[in-house]
Amino acid sequence: MKTGKVINSWTIAIFLLLAVIIAGSVIIWLKNDRDRGIEIYITPAREIEGKIWVGGAVNNPGLYPFYKDDGIDEIILAAGGIQDGADLNAVKLTITGEDEGVALQKVNINTAESWLLEALPGIGEIKAEAIIEYRRQHGPFRDIYELEKVPGLGDENFKRVADLITVNE
Repeated sequence: MKTGKVINSWTIAIFLLLAVIIAGSVIIWLKNDRDRGIEIYITPAREIEGKIWVGGAVNNPGLYPFYKDDGIDEIILAAGGIQDGADLNAVKLTITGEDEGVALQKVNINTAESWLLEALPGIGEIKAEAIIEYRRQHGPFRDIYELEKVPGLGDENFKRVADLITVNE
């Protein structure tokens, strides 16, 4: 008789365990309703107000889209942020409308670093260093025509960059 009670208690335990597993499976299945669709949210496109030229003391000067709710911080961040130790007054912003042409930012030959001078047509590393050296020896350029006095620059190179340079802030 003892064996019958052991078999019955094991049988009851197995049935209870199966009942718990089935009940748990049903609950999980009901919570994860497979008929419910996946929700996808698409943020609306931001409205572009125009273009803005960011130059001067920023890490990546250039032309960037100007969105409706952008503030100055977002615009400067789009240009890579302000250069380390730079004066905030050296950041230049030029806003243009959709139909307007972009006013090119002229390179200030009194403050431009070598890499920026090298970006000018006909000015390579050697000529850029000559411009900087001339600036060190003679002080700031009084006008753009003084650039013709830089040794090794020449009249042709000056003509190529005349419309792209300035001595004003």
